[in-house]
Amino acid sequence: MTGVERTVRIDVGDVVLDADWTQPSLAPDPPPGTVVFAHGSGSSRHSPRNRFVAGELVAAGLATLLTDLLTPAEEQLDLRTAELRFNIVLLADRLIGVTDWLRAQPSATGRPIGLFGASTGAAAALVAAAARPDPVAAVVSRGGRPDLAGDSLDRVGQPTLLVVGERDRLVLDLNLAARKRLTGPTELAVVAGASHLFEEPGTLEQVARLARDWFGRHLE
Repeated sequence: MTGVERTVRIDVGDVVLDADWTQPSLAPDPPPGTVVFAHGSGSSRHSPRNRFVAGELVAAGLATLLTDLLTPAEEQLDLRTAELRFNIVLLADRLIGVTDWLRAQPSATGRPIGLFGASTGAAAALVAAAARPDPVAAVVSRGGRPDLAGDSLDRVGQPTLLVVGERDRLVLDLNLAARKRLTGPTELAVVAGASHLFEEPGTLEQVARLARDWFGRHLE
């Protein structure tokens, strides 16, 4: 299934964020739900890994919204200093703003929202999920740092899937600890042979299948 993509600009607080919004071309109108992607350390909405996963979700009939949580000027600053990629409060506030914007769009009104977070973006997704239990219906973390979500972990009641590479030992340990604090239905999927970026053959495909199935079950 193919999708129709358009670039949108989202006012969040005192900044404007760029995003790519894709609607599946053969899905019901409106589609059953939209998955918002929160990118990780040093990444953007052009991340080939997240765009691959998003493509699989669109093929399954879900809409996707890949958004930059930093402005172009902030991204340049972060590339030099790495000071913003770990600012979870900033990233989560931006993601909450994006979620509120999406909720107000006619084609998404009343439809559930999923959050897909990678690396530090996963922490932002969990904070946003805790802050917006309605409409956020499910969360998927890929190689995430849920520990950086702090006390918000204890308030995430949505179904949450934690996907970690088998070879990403430190992050795996952090996810194991975080899973104990999440209050909703939670699963931990360990992808055999995968490192942090899931660059090994076939591992990113596994992430995409896991995310597709998780959101397919919980965005209804």
